[in-house]
Amino acid sequence: MRRSLATAATATAVALTASLAVGCGALDKALDCADTAVTIAGTVGDLQEAASSAAEDPTEVRQSLESIDKDLDKLADETDDGDVSKAVKEMNTAVKEARTDIDQGRDPDIGAIGDAADGLTKVCEPG
Repeated sequence: MRRSLATAATATAVALTASLAVGCGALDKALDCADTAVTIAGTVGDLQEAASSAAEDPTEVRQSLESIDKDLDKLADETDDGDVSKAVKEMNTAVKEARTDIDQGRDPDIGAIGDAADGLTKVCEPG
């Protein structure tokens, strides 16, 4: 009986430690996601400023889009969360459409990128 209690106590301790480790890992992932979302939101702010002069010089807009692409690639590589993956895909689509607009001499639809960034921020919020 004593051995059974010791074994049960050890198993409980191992299970509790494992669940806490998994919980911390999930929290770390959420925080990494949130940090990346904040970085992307900042870049979207830069993009909005650059978009006002996109017709004369689209260079800054292209640089902002490239920066967003890199952040999205990093986030896509680090996540296995379906909601985050969907938000990244939506943001990638908005960035691609903005790039197409610029290539065709049109003002990019920054609103769609902002909306996608908001969606990404929401799914990356911890808790």
